[in-house]
Parts: sequence; structure tokens; C-alpha cells
Amino acid sequence: MLALSGLEKFSHLEDKIYRTIELTKTLRQEKESLEKELSLMRRNRGSVPFEQQRLEKQVEALLAERDIIRAKVEAMLDAVAVLDPEMAEELR
Repeated sequence: MLALSGLEKFSHLEDKIYRTIELTKTLRQEKESLEKELSLMRRNRGSVPFEQQRLEKQVEALLAERDIIRAKVEAMLDAVAVLDPEMAEELR
């Protein structure tokens, strides 16, 4: 393994310091964002049932959409199976 010169060591240390600074900035921003979100959630406690109901409806809609897409993909795979059975088996 090659020995690092003093300048190379300093450069590596400098890189680590800059990465640490960027990480600190990111963590500080995330903390502020989470604090704002927590404050908003505390203020909107009364609307939690409404939000839960809205999210449940959204999940149901997404599940229904997933089932439709799954059926379409299965139909396409069946069509591929008719044309090329080996390719269809690889896709499944």
C-alpha cells in the first residue's frame, strides 16, 4: 500500500470535513421539516379521522387500480405466450 503524503492526507481530511458539513446541513433541514410537520399534526389533531378516511379511500383506489393493471399485464403475457411460449415462461 502506498504511503500518503501530507498533502494527500490533508486533502482526504478536507473532503471528510466538507461531507460532514453537508450531512449536518441536511440533518438540520430534515429536523426543521419534521418539527414543522409535528407542529402541524398537533394543530390538526381534530382532522385526523377525516385524514384517515381520505387515506383509506386512496388506498382502496390504488388497490383497485393495481388489480386492473395486474389483469392487463396478465392478458399481455397470455398474448405473448400465444406468440412465443418460451419468452412468456421467462417473463413469468
